Amino acid sequence: MLGRGRGKDGRHMDMMLKDAFSRLWRKYFNGAELPITFYYTDDQGHTEKAKPTSGLRCLIGALAEVRKGNSLCFDVDSIGCPGGRRYAGFADRLMPNFEYFLSCGIPGKLQGERYKKSPELVKEVMRLAPAFKAPSRFIVFKRWDLLEKPDDPAVVTFFAEPDVLAGLFTLANFDESEPNGVIAPFGSGCSSIIQHPYLEGKAIRPRGVIGMFDVSARPHVPPNALSFSVPMAKFVHMVENAEESFLTTESWRQVQDRIN
Repeated sequence: MLGRGRGKDGRHMDMMLKDAFSRLWRKYFNGAELPITFYYTDDQGHTEKAKPTSGLRCLIGALAEVRKGNSLCFDVDSIGCPGGRRYAGFADRLMPNFEYFLSCGIPGKLQGERYKKSPELVKEVMRLAPAFKAPSRFIVFKRWDLLEKPDDPAVVTFFAEPDVLAGLFTLANFDESEPNGVIAPFGSGCSSIIQHPYLEGKAIRPRGVIGMFDVSARPHVPPNALSFSVPMAKFVHMVENAEESFLTTESWRQVQDRIN
């Protein structure tokens, strides 16, 4: 059984799982772009801390460096975007007039994003939104191949083209009887790769999360990519199920041939 082990200081990365996924990824997904991971910790020593920024730098934009192999650690001071701080669990307050910002705006005062029809609807959306507080001081992002034994990834996130996404989606549903083994909740780019999948990891039946539909975050990812994030417990089952799944069939091979 693959998974995370438990050392003297708590949970740590299962290096057998790391190697097993890497082998399967090369075999069935032609070594497409590796996923990134994140976890929370009070120990800053796991990797380089991101520099504080005075501008509204999008967290998704910062993660482009992680996708290239540059691990980063963030705290409340090194995330410039208020939304990024909120959806990473480091802040809970909304900006003033947020209900107008996400909807119609205020003429002459605030430009609205028009992602929701009315301020009243935004208020209802936020009332229904899950509460989320970071469990530790830092959030660490690392690409899969750079994980080391002291790391304890909570969520695995792929930035995937449609064919890769189809494979991940189908594999996530392989051992599910309920049709919604993967969800696509409305939210910001950072909520779809941090908040929602992290909270799914606390559920009895954790689900995968498709995201990066946020129009404001889209410029920070390739035009043919969406995100697929999955809690670690669910991800372990996906790895274990791979060799008995559709990935071994001719149907998948026809799709796999198109993956660069």
